[in-house]
Amino acid sequence: MRQGSGILSTRQRRLAWLGFMLAALQAPVSAWLVADESWLFSLCVALMVAIVIIADDAARRRPANATGD
Repeated sequence: MRQGSGILSTRQRRLAWLGFMLAALQAPVSAWLVADESWLFSLCVALMVAIVIIADDAARRRPANATGD
């Protein structure tokens, strides 16, 4: 049984992980340095990228011959 391909290519997946790590690390640093609540934007971006990575993982784990409902 073959695994299905994800929605991201290998290069896009690496860039998504890099973007997630950068946004997730930038949020607490900006919260410490900036007085306003603009660090929440970095947190939201990190969460959206994480959702895409999780969706890609789910698509990769699905068998290749499975059909979507």
